[in-house]
Amino acid sequence: MPSADGGTGIAAGPDGRDSGTSPTTRSAAGRRRTRLPVVSDAPPVNRSRLARLAATMLACLTVAGCAAPATPRVSFYADRETIHVEPAQLCDAQLTECSVNEAAVGVLRVPPGAPLQISVPHHVGDTPWQVVFRYRVDGEVVDGRSEVFAPEERLAYTLRLPEADAQLEAVEVQRFGAVLVEDPETGVGFITSGIWVLSVDDR
Repeated sequence: MPSADGGTGIAAGPDGRDSGTSPTTRSAAGRRRTRLPVVSDAPPVNRSRLARLAATMLACLTVAGCAAPATPRVSFYADRETIHVEPAQLCDAQLTECSVNEAAVGVLRVPPGAPLQISVPHHVGDTPWQVVFRYRVDGEVVDGRSEVFAPEERLAYTLRLPEADAQLEAVEVQRFGAVLVEDPETGVGFITSGIWVLSVDDR
């Protein structure tokens, strides 16, 4: 199972909007375009921040306000259109029960270089979460990710690609559960407990 932690990625500006770029990795041109996997890894973070995330997440489980709706949806907005996407994978906080719906993939047109606005419900924003994405530029496929947001830190995120002509291809919103696992690099990590998938229509 994958582990998660946090790092610095696209930073938020003083007005609450996101700015800058996030860590990315490039692959060779001509790589086959596929949908992002249902479960994927998260970026590294320092142990002190990870411990704070874990403490907050575990505390949240003790209050009734952390009760989750049956099918929390994530909203994606671009090019004057909004769609609401149900989870492709959703587990309870302790990862004792999980459901998978591979058909739950949103499709939205995002023009090259256009920002993508993402809004999450409290069921996601009250836990650690992040955005994983893939885009194409100059014949190369690039994978990137945001930082891991702390519980109750934010309910919205604006994804802006670093190149003006870059074409976004796929996005995942990943929510992390309260179960901790050992990680060879950080010593501890979260397991992905919920995933919302967007496939970009680039016609």
